[in-house]
Amino acid sequence: MAKKTAALLPSTEDLLHQLGDRLRLARLRRRLTAQQVCERAGMAPMTLRSLERGGSGVTMGAYLAVMQVLGIEKDLDLIGKADPVGRELQDAHLPAHARTQRRAVAEVSPARSTLRKPEQATAPVRLRPVPTGGSQKKRSARNSDQDWIAQSGFADADALAGLIESPAPPKKRQRRSG
Repeated sequence: MAKKTAALLPSTEDLLHQLGDRLRLARLRRRLTAQQVCERAGMAPMTLRSLERGGSGVTMGAYLAVMQVLGIEKDLDLIGKADPVGRELQDAHLPAHARTQRRAVAEVSPARSTLRKPEQATAPVRLRPVPTGGSQKKRSARNSDQDWIAQSGFADADALAGLIESPAPPKKRQRRSG
C-alpha cells in the first residue's frame, strides 16, 4: 500500500497543476502522443494522466522521466539556484569577519560603554597611538601595525579595555569598638 503524502497548501497545489499543464503543452508542441511518452518514460498511461493534471501523488522520478523524454530535464537545475531567502538566512549566521560586503565596525556609544552594531552606533572607537621608542625600524613597524588596525576597523586591546566598566571599589569596613 502506498504511503500518504502530506497535504499541500492550495497555492502549492496550484503550482503543481501549472507544472502538469506545462509538461502537457511541451508534449503537444513536440507532437508526441501520450502513448509515446508513456513508452519512452516507462510508465502507465494513468500515471502520465495524473502527472499532467498536477497530481501530488506522482513521484518526482516520474516527473523527471517525462521531462527527460521531452528534453527539458536540465530545467530542474534552475530550481533553488538563486535561493535569496536561503542566502539571507545563511549570511545572518556568519560571523562578522566572514562577511566581506557588510563589514561590522566596532563602535561605541558615548552614553554607555558597550559595543553596538553600525546602524545603532553614534561614535567610532578611537584608537590610542602606540607609544614609540627605540630605533626607527621599530617605530615604522609599530606605525604600520597601527595603520593596519586603523584601516581594518578593528580596535586595539587598549581601546577594548577602555570599554570595560571597572567595578566600584569595595567599601572599607569600620571596626566596631565595643
